[in-house]
Amino acid sequence: MELNDRNPWQRKAARAWGILCLAVCLPVGSEARNVCLSTPNTSLVLDVEQGEEPKYVYYGRSLSPLDVENIGYVRNCDQPAYPAYGLDCPYEAAFAVRHSDGNLSTQLEVCAMEEKDTGEARTLSIRMKDKVYDFYVTLYYKAYRDVDIIEAWSSFRNEEKGEVVLGQFASAYLPVRRGDVWLSRLYGAWANEARLVQEPLRPGMEVIQNKDGVRNSHTAHAEVMFSLDGRPQEDNGRVIGAALCYGGNYKLRVNTDESEYHHFFAGINEDRSSWHLGRGEDFTTPPLALTFSSEGLGQASRNFHRWGRKYKLAHGDRERKILLNSWEGVYFKINEEGMEAMMSDIAAMGGELFVMDDGWFGGKYSRNSDKTSLGDWVTDRRKLPGGVGKLLREAEKRGIKFGIWIEPEMTNTRSELYEKHPDWIVQAPGREPVTGRGGTQLVLDLSNPDVQDYVFGVVDGLMTKYPGIDYIKWDANMGILNHGSHYLEGNRQSHLYIAYHCGFEAVCRRIREKYPDLTLQACAQGGGRANYGVLPYFDEFWVSDNTDALQRIYMQWGTSYFFPAMAMASHISAAPNHQTFRTVPLKFRIDVAMSGRLGMEIQPKDMTEEEKEMCRRAIADYKTIRPVVQKGDLYRLLSPYEGLGAASLMYVSQDKAEAVFYWWKTEHFMNQHLPRVRMSGLDAEKNYRIRELNRIDNQPLPYEGKVVSGAFLMANGLELPYVHQVERNRKNAYSSRVIYLEDAGD
Repeated sequence: MELNDRNPWQRKAARAWGILCLAVCLPVGSEARNVCLSTPNTSLVLDVEQGEEPKYVYYGRSLSPLDVENIGYVRNCDQPAYPAYGLDCPYEAAFAVRHSDGNLSTQLEVCAMEEKDTGEARTLSIRMKDKVYDFYVTLYYKAYRDVDIIEAWSSFRNEEKGEVVLGQFASAYLPVRRGDVWLSRLYGAWANEARLVQEPLRPGMEVIQNKDGVRNSHTAHAEVMFSLDGRPQEDNGRVIGAALCYGGNYKLRVNTDESEYHHFFAGINEDRSSWHLGRGEDFTTPPLALTFSSEGLGQASRNFHRWGRKYKLAHGDRERKILLNSWEGVYFKINEEGMEAMMSDIAAMGGELFVMDDGWFGGKYSRNSDKTSLGDWVTDRRKLPGGVGKLLREAEKRGIKFGIWIEPEMTNTRSELYEKHPDWIVQAPGREPVTGRGGTQLVLDLSNPDVQDYVFGVVDGLMTKYPGIDYIKWDANMGILNHGSHYLEGNRQSHLYIAYHCGFEAVCRRIREKYPDLTLQACAQGGGRANYGVLPYFDEFWVSDNTDALQRIYMQWGTSYFFPAMAMASHISAAPNHQTFRTVPLKFRIDVAMSGRLGMEIQPKDMTEEEKEMCRRAIADYKTIRPVVQKGDLYRLLSPYEGLGAASLMYVSQDKAEAVFYWWKTEHFMNQHLPRVRMSGLDAEKNYRIRELNRIDNQPLPYEGKVVSGAFLMANGLELPYVHQVERNRKNAYSSRVIYLEDAGD
């Protein structure tokens, strides 16, 4: 497979780690040259010539200086780096513009390049100009020094005499050489997010898109993986991973035409979103993060996780707290006594944070259902006489932190905010507003600077009055259901979808600048904001409103393709489950929740003392393994999607001194036969002591406390009983294991 990156200049003598470039801005010379941009284990090469269109040469495993020098002679990729519409009309384009005189064609040529070194990464920019018009396109490539990710994006500048209109504006294009190429992607719906589908690429067009307007990962994801050597495998084969870092409407296209390539385009969904550029104005697209793995899907995922933790996820270097959220415990029935009781319970079980969810606010309208009060962010003293301040003091007494739920992008028709500012909502001109959740919910228009100030003020007001708030759960329970803005001018209505997210990002940036230590969760009617466009401002996301442990295995498995465990909020919930009504034993629920950021979504007063004690022990054990789970490398071992009756994964610390192995039985039949799972990622030369966590069996496993080599565990694995050895009246169909491995020394 081959990718290309335009670099200004080429040196024959490559630097040791493989970047060919100069440290100043220079025009490109007249002769063709290959430009190489590298990460620790990958290389991207472009063919760049002044006055010509740059072309992709190579993307894959790291190249030696000799190969970089001679790759122009052996390459077989001759695809443009950023195909423009107009002079090759039958083929898909990355970019299309209507020039100020109405001309729809564009022909780009390279005119300049620049390199910037920030220490953590090198960013290369390639400036191109239309051969006739004063219209400029710049391509950017950012290669990280310590993680195998290259980000690519584009920007546009209009210097024509009049306005131009962007009709298509992909962040990047990538040609993928045809062969036995398979696509791995995520799809789903509310309460069933991030389901994995893998399929071979066939002739024709594959389109993955979102048009929600507010959230973008319920029904599909803006991340994909291409397996270049046939059916996707975890540990083998070449893989290209791509993740669009954008929180709004997106479109991913894979066009398999009569050429030798699958043509991959990724960027903002241009549908009803044409962008007008006046003279002297710029437009920049969100980055597309690319990674390459020669060790299957697993290494591609680990590449994304390391990059995500270090460069994209807010506070990616900090361990996440163990929390109790009030939602499934009480729903809207918030009261002071109940909140204090839940705080006492989570503190007694060893938790570190209590989050008061929806239902705490409302002035004129009390928030007793989803039909009122959004926008009226004042404490409902009828429910909380002592206010939020008293709850903060009570949390401090118990030695835990306090968090709170808000939905600041929304309002209800029954709210004081809407009565005062009906022009602040998203509304089609001349039409009645279209409502969402509860029949009364509306979306605020974040393209409007006044609305941006208001939304920032919701957080700022809470934090100013209650600086002890440690955590905010930020929800978004509605998409844009009608297209229109009271703020945008008539000929700029097509800007709404993009301007909304520009406004959202501006608000988030202000919050982070003023409150850098605040923990924020992106909850968007469940898993609607699992994307790297919002994660620079959020510490984690809510994977799904569905907390059923069995179904969570499938959803969290898919999510793990691109996102690290510390970003995935995973909670122990009640049985029967509130969404599926499935009755899953507590042991299984705990074992699933402990594979992500552990929390609880339950009413502790409904639990038995035995169940509370079991959770207390699990929380204590999770604190031991938390650094490994949240900061270690993930190895997916047995997929639930293979239908083999079980699922298994493990996390391994960076120094390979610790590991946590998870195993869950997903199907329940008499006389069933499950595969033995071999481990991965361990040090073959190390010896590991085995300890089972969350044990409920009357007798320990036969290898409890024993020491086994990493080589044996990776070659053979451990034999796991299909059932738990407990009293007959405590038996059930479910079985799961969490095994902690620790370096036993020599």
